[in-house]
Amino acid sequence: MTARAVVRETRWRGEPALALHADGTDAVFLPALGMTGVSLRRGGRQFLATPGGPDALRDGHTLGLPLLAPWANRVSHRRFRVGRVEVDLRGRGVHADANGLPIHGLLVGAPGWRILDQRTRGGTATVRAAIDIDAPVFPFPHRIEVEHQVSAAGLRVSTTIVPTGRRAVPVAFGWHPYLRVGGPRRAWRLELPTRTHLALDARGLPTGATSSERAERALIARRSFDDLYALRSRRRLALTGPDGSSVAIVGDAAYPYAQVWVPPGRPFAALEPMTVPTNALAAGATPMVQPGDAFTARFRIEVRTGASPARPR
Repeated sequence: MTARAVVRETRWRGEPALALHADGTDAVFLPALGMTGVSLRRGGRQFLATPGGPDALRDGHTLGLPLLAPWANRVSHRRFRVGRVEVDLRGRGVHADANGLPIHGLLVGAPGWRILDQRTRGGTATVRAAIDIDAPVFPFPHRIEVEHQVSAAGLRVSTTIVPTGRRAVPVAFGWHPYLRVGGPRRAWRLELPTRTHLALDARGLPTGATSSERAERALIARRSFDDLYALRSRRRLALTGPDGSSVAIVGDAAYPYAQVWVPPGRPFAALEPMTVPTNALAAGATPMVQPGDAFTARFRIEVRTGASPARPR
């Protein structure tokens, strides 16, 4: 009799990996490359896109399911203050965007993750991992703990910040899932809840202008997005393919923001849960976790297969 849930060591494109299987859902993570999720499958359907593979991760590029921490998206300056503490991001290991702005934090493709626990129970498979951050470029010592739980419904992700020094730690992290469903991207439907659109300037930074937008479920067609939203009580963003396959990101109250990135001509869409808006870290507008306390945010990726994917000839 086949076990309903399994956690095992494997390899993904030559890299050491952990594979989780539970009730027909499979997920793969790379502990040595940012604890990045590189596969989420159900019913033969792959729901994560991994452009560039391991080499892209080693170069600091995002793919699959990467954690963006200590900050998500970009910040407006390389030097700024958080309270009385100066942050200087001019050191090594800080990835920059095309405008030279620090982007996506320090952990994309990073080594140093350690596995704290791996277990199965009934129809779920779980792995918990942690990494310590105590870098000159981000002088707020803390530990990040991530728990991935796979089940028939998809994947649940919990992220916890635990201060390990005497300083309070700013909370500005997010995730950047590269999602895909069946059929050509132009035929995918993008589902967004009622939300507030936060206008961005040419560098991708908030301008302060906002507008309300109604819930929608419309074809992507030729549209592209690189948009920041403040979410309201419903925090569910989804893609549906013409074959009925679908993938949804559903965040808890600790993820009140989301970036939607649908670049032209690429076979994926990124629906990114964020704890704070872009540039909140440099703007001094983040929650702070005090020593002795912890902050946890949770989201889930719900997957449905629809019709069976066609087998390659």
